[in-house]
Amino acid sequence: MATDIEKAPEALQDLVASTDTGARKCDGPARHVIFALALSWALFQLWYASPLPFTFGIGILNDTEARSLHLAFALGLAFLAWPAFKRSPRDRVPVTDVVLALAGAFAGGYFLLFYGELATRPGLPTTMDIVVASVGLVLLLEATRRAVGWPMSVLAALFIFYSMAGPLMPDLLSHRGASLSRLLSHMWLTTEGVYGIALGVSAGTIFVYVLFGTLLDRAGGGNYMMQVSFAMLGHLRGGPAKVAVISSALNGMISGSSVSNVVSGGIFTIPLMKKAGYGGVKAGAIETMSSVNGQIMPPVMGAAAFLMVEYVGISYSEVVKHALLPAVLAYIGLLYIVHLEALKLGMQPIIERAPRSWRDSMLRFGLGLSGSAIVIALLYYLFTGLDAWLGAAAPWATGAAVLALYFVSVQQAARSPDLPDDIDIDNPRALDTWPTVRAGLHYLMPIGTLIWCLMVEQMSPSLAAFWAITVLIALMLTQRPLIELLRGRSAAGHWLSGVRAVIDGLEGGSRNMIGIGVATATAGIIVGGITLTGLGLRMTEFVEFVSQGDVIVMLLFVAFVCLVLGLGVPTTANYVLVATLMAPVVVELGARSGLVIPLIAVHLFVFYYGIMGDITPPVGLATFAASAISGEDAIATGVQGAVYALRTVILPFIWIFNPQLLLIDVHGGFELMRVVLACTVAMLLFTAVTMNWFRVKSHWWETALLVVAVVLLFRPDYFMDRLTPAHRLLPAAQVYAVVDTLPPGARLALIIEGTTIEGDDITKTVAVNLGAGASARQRLTDAGLQLLPLGDQLQVGAVKFGSRASKSGFQQGWDVSAVQQPTDRPSPHWFYLPALALAALVWWAQGRRLPAPRLAPA
Repeated sequence: MATDIEKAPEALQDLVASTDTGARKCDGPARHVIFALALSWALFQLWYASPLPFTFGIGILNDTEARSLHLAFALGLAFLAWPAFKRSPRDRVPVTDVVLALAGAFAGGYFLLFYGELATRPGLPTTMDIVVASVGLVLLLEATRRAVGWPMSVLAALFIFYSMAGPLMPDLLSHRGASLSRLLSHMWLTTEGVYGIALGVSAGTIFVYVLFGTLLDRAGGGNYMMQVSFAMLGHLRGGPAKVAVISSALNGMISGSSVSNVVSGGIFTIPLMKKAGYGGVKAGAIETMSSVNGQIMPPVMGAAAFLMVEYVGISYSEVVKHALLPAVLAYIGLLYIVHLEALKLGMQPIIERAPRSWRDSMLRFGLGLSGSAIVIALLYYLFTGLDAWLGAAAPWATGAAVLALYFVSVQQAARSPDLPDDIDIDNPRALDTWPTVRAGLHYLMPIGTLIWCLMVEQMSPSLAAFWAITVLIALMLTQRPLIELLRGRSAAGHWLSGVRAVIDGLEGGSRNMIGIGVATATAGIIVGGITLTGLGLRMTEFVEFVSQGDVIVMLLFVAFVCLVLGLGVPTTANYVLVATLMAPVVVELGARSGLVIPLIAVHLFVFYYGIMGDITPPVGLATFAASAISGEDAIATGVQGAVYALRTVILPFIWIFNPQLLLIDVHGGFELMRVVLACTVAMLLFTAVTMNWFRVKSHWWETALLVVAVVLLFRPDYFMDRLTPAHRLLPAAQVYAVVDTLPPGARLALIIEGTTIEGDDITKTVAVNLGAGASARQRLTDAGLQLLPLGDQLQVGAVKFGSRASKSGFQQGWDVSAVQQPTDRPSPHWFYLPALALAALVWWAQGRRLPAPRLAPA
């Protein structure tokens, strides 16, 4: 089945290729070599992610060896798939690029080939080591320039220069400097540089998720999501824009690339939006903002989300939990933006569907929602029950149940008309929602497998993706033949097309990973430069000087850095750089101000603004793709897209000060429901404020009332803090008594005092999440923290490296001066009531100004 990108005009396909998969289109032996390498890379990554090496005891690689082979494939394919310059040949591979590919593959795989020898002489590189490391760094920078762009290559080169030129730097940035031998050893022969965490996450996790998305799109999942979105929303006022928002959110689970997301959906939605009356600039901007935000939509987020697992030290399921509500709120805000634009422009639906009463529509929606919830609950209890009842035999019973569900879903697809391959832009027609959903229910099974393995079974992200890909490959091989057989037709020929789709998907997934592979390796150069020079420690002083200790100014500075870097650096590298430099600084300076900022909140803050860099003019590639489809000016489209997307930038600032937005410190289902509903209403009201339109155009006093309502809904704790404090300070000696009162998952906040390595006396507030435990001491130990009583004083005795306590800012040897105990004050959520009352007042006032409905002629 052709993907949506393959339906795009050739110029747009070339844009996606030059951004994601490589601009070369070779014939003859070169094409077969690239194909074989890409397929081999995909098979290796599937093997590495699977339990098979340990089952059979062969092909077992440690993390460093796997990273080395991963980089060897990425470098070799980068020189084969990307031409050196625009004028370079694209229909063949020059001999020079073949030589560079071989040299790059050897340099990348050097760690694997000579792992035993390198392990016996750490820090003592030979001449061969120095030569390979030198050539490897140069080739990596060149591969990055080709596949990612010159800004990131230049940035990495600057960090190499900075690492060696420390004594020449100004006082704030100066350091001892590193010799060439030490630099090369640190960057290429250890896991502190190129072969660091970023490349490890690319090799261990990101690849299989990109592969999963590519295979699902190749199977027809991308088209299915587009058709379902069109069936649900295409007939509404401003329907094409709403389809663009929802389909982009769904496609975000498939494509980690903003550009390919824009092209795959935009070739249909942008012309339809223009037809509906949005105009070319707004149509391109809507598609761009929707596609860019797809990277924050769980359960399969952008590549940076997997890096977050390593940097924050929590499981991927927890990252998904914390990111879910902000992602949903962002898309609710985008949906409301396009709806208000449709109201302001006086649009009418471009597709006619049989009219339904309001009551009938709500009944259908309620039945669909409740029916889906019931089915999900039944499946959950079925699989958990099988696991509890059957023990070791449970996997076989679960497999049989999955096969039965697959057969039922394929049977439903066979009874339904085939989904259209695309949307008729000239004469769009309405689709019935349920028949459209039913025609592709089997596409939900790989996604359901992934979610189940991640969230319920708590598997590692790579193993969960492996099982999801296994289900997906089985689906691709059998879906079409089974549908034809159930329809009473011959399945001949369809088996072979399924095999071809799987092979093409494996190759496409590998080619999509080339840029990510070299980008994460180059990000390792930047991280290696930071660790080699101690730049991270100096950033605290620099940011404190810039912000003068003000947290808001500090956050604005971080957001600005993300947006500026996003002009030329992809999201993954942007996140690695800013998270490495800035995230610990924000947490540290917040702690010194008495503000406990969860580390995950800062990392999501950086992630969100890094994504916004894809849309910010004048460089955003996603904007150029949208403008190519709409035929409008790219800068105008980028500015309009930024105006739309930046209306959701309030969210990161809110979750820094109100972590409940990230579902932190939310206890019980009723409180969860209150937080979700309040934040949803707040997002809608904030959108109405920025659009200056609620039901009609707003008066100034209505806007003012809505602003107050938004603040009350997003920050109820701010107002409650003015009335009564959230915590009382107790002597440090009572810390164990306080721990005993805290439920599992709650945060223990301590005020600690000590002296930094620069000799400054510091007091800061730090907090750590506590799990369950038999005793207070055990709970603290599980969090990586040991406290030593010294008479009436209490001291931080030991902080386990990499633990939650370590990442929260606890310092060994510092004194605990006080412990914060939560007070029994009323819930801040009482402030939701006046906020809702203000919103209702504005709704009523604007309702009086609505134009009277026109009466139909007799």
